Amino acid sequence: MAMHTILPRMPLSGAGSERNTRRTQRAHRRTARAVLRDRARANRRHSLASHAVRLGESAETAKNISAGLRTAAKKLGLVGKAGRTRRTVDGRGRLRRVVRYTAGQFRTALAAYRPRKQAYIAARARLLEVAA
Repeated sequence: MAMHTILPRMPLSGAGSERNTRRTQRAHRRTARAVLRDRARANRRHSLASHAVRLGESAETAKNISAGLRTAAKKLGLVGKAGRTRRTVDGRGRLRRVVRYTAGQFRTALAAYRPRKQAYIAARARLLEVAA
C-alpha cells in the first residue's frame, strides 16, 4: 500500500490569485454601476415641490413655495418637461398632469424667486444654501 502525504492547502500564484482578481473586478464593476446610477438619479427631472422636499424642506412649505417658483420660472422662460403621474384618489389612480424641471432649472427659478412672507424668505435662503 502506498502512503500519500497530504499537504496543507496553500494559495498558489495561479488559481487563487485569479479568483481574487475576478472578485476584485466584480467589486469594481459593482461600484462603477452604483456611481452611474447615482449620477442618473441626480440628473432626473422632478416637480419644483419635489426638488424642495429633496433639499430638506417640509412638504407643506414646498407645496406653498412651488407656485411662486412656477411664476419665476415662467418669467425666466424656463420650460420644464410635461408629464403625467398617477394620484390615488378614493382608491383609484387618477392621471394628473405635471411639469418636471432639472435641478439646474430649479436653482435658476429659486434665485429669481422673491417671496414676501417671512417663512418663505427663510425657506428660500435655506434652499439656496443647500442647492449651491
